[in-house]
Amino acid sequence: MTVNFQYVDVDVSETLSDFTKDKLDKLFGRYEFLISASVYFKQDGKDYEAGKICNIELSLPGPRIYATSNEHNFEVAVRETIKDLERQLKKRKQVFTTH
Repeated sequence: MTVNFQYVDVDVSETLSDFTKDKLDKLFGRYEFLISASVYFKQDGKDYEAGKICNIELSLPGPRIYATSNEHNFEVAVRETIKDLERQLKKRKQVFTTH
C-alpha cells in the first residue's frame, strides 16, 4: 500500500498524515484490491468557517475512486471523505464478487 500526501497552501503536519494513514490502513485491510491512495489537503482562503478541504483518490482495478469534503477541521474532513469512499468501495466490491 502506498499513500502519497500533498499539502497545498497548508503547513505539513505529521499528526494529520498519521491520522489519515491510520484511517486508510483500515480501508486497505478491508478491501484487498486497493493499490494506492493520493491525499490532498487544501485551505480555501475565501471560506473561513469551513475551508479545510481533503481530497482522496484511490487506485484500484478499473476506474479510480475519488472523494472530497470541505469541513471546519481537517480531521473531520478526512473522516467524511473516508466515509464517502467506503460507500463507493462497497458498491465496487459487489462487482468483484463472483456469482
